Amino acid sequence: MTVSPLTDLPLWPPINLDRDPLVPLDAAERHRFSGPVTRVRLPTDATAWLVTRHADVRQLLRHPDFSADLGRPGFPLLRRLAPAALGDRRGGFIRMDGVEHARLRRMLTAEFMIRNVRRIEPLIRQTVDQALDGLRDAGPPADLVAHFALPVPSMVICHLLGVPYADHEFFQERSRTLIDRDASPEHRQRHARELRDYLRRLVETKVAAGDRTDDLLSRLARDRVDTGELAVDELVGMAVLLLIAGHETTANMIGLSTLLLLRHPARYAALREDPGHADGLVEELLRCLSIVRDGLPRLATADAEIGGQLIQAGEGVIAVLSLANRDPDTFDRADEFDPYRQAQQHVAFGFGMHQCIGQPLARAELRIALVELARRFPRLRPATVAGRPPTRDASVVFGLEALPVTW
Repeated sequence: MTVSPLTDLPLWPPINLDRDPLVPLDAAERHRFSGPVTRVRLPTDATAWLVTRHADVRQLLRHPDFSADLGRPGFPLLRRLAPAALGDRRGGFIRMDGVEHARLRRMLTAEFMIRNVRRIEPLIRQTVDQALDGLRDAGPPADLVAHFALPVPSMVICHLLGVPYADHEFFQERSRTLIDRDASPEHRQRHARELRDYLRRLVETKVAAGDRTDDLLSRLARDRVDTGELAVDELVGMAVLLLIAGHETTANMIGLSTLLLLRHPARYAALREDPGHADGLVEELLRCLSIVRDGLPRLATADAEIGGQLIQAGEGVIAVLSLANRDPDTFDRADEFDPYRQAQQHVAFGFGMHQCIGQPLARAELRIALVELARRFPRLRPATVAGRPPTRDASVVFGLEALPVTW
């Protein structure tokens, strides 16, 4: 295979601080990166294949010959990691493949099934109402991210896991470090250790006490650790993964979704007037905003063809969900926000064996949060009209740092 010099390859992900936060890539960037499978240069100076078309992304993510294990030599990293972090997969099943991945994932599948999420919807509504009270008391004006978008999923996941919400500042700070590409490997490693130590103490307390509390960590400690099916290290790893993913992703979706709806006042008003349509609206928001914008990395474990391109064993691949979700061959008028679109085939949660296990919970939180926000704050609008709201450009999960609003 002929390899182009690194200087001839476009850098992925592109850095563009002037880009509209609601648009994953601007027109020039789209022209450069969209289309057939192509090679790119990564910030680590490694190279990888970039996969952007909807059909190709789905083909890649369900293909058995592509690994999610970042400890494998040649795995396409978007940031440098400490050697200890590369090999530390305890319970972090999103980094695992095959039977190892399936064993741990299966233990959580029932917890996040749609019927179980429906059972906890009263808890979500109560949490949303509490956060909206806090937003009201803080303003106007007030920061919607700090007083609503972040507290809602944080409180819900703490309740489900059995983690004290009083410690939210501690774990939110460490969570942000772990998904920050600009943080040094040493800083990330220290915060990862502190978060694991915190959750280990919590898990060990539950195991030792034979805790009968009906939260997820207590049930896993009682039903899986005590029976020898699950090691304490694995349960701690699960707790880290669920705590981070359970609040970071949904918090960023709530913030960005609110910004988008405030730019479409009629759509925002429709949430209040026709809340039954919120399910379809949420799917379109997920498609349009696609907060995992830098893509999902994989490593080829055998020669395989994706989108007509041969990927050789040992080569890295990046599946770009945000571009797949705006593929004009799959979605008509792909760059338009259309809340009446049938957007269910989007890949905002990934696809295949590693598809996000918590997606029913995320959908319910986003739907309830937006409907109740529109109902209680019908005159909500941005507090400032000029300038770009501060964004989390270095984060693996894109979002807003703040969204000042008034009413």
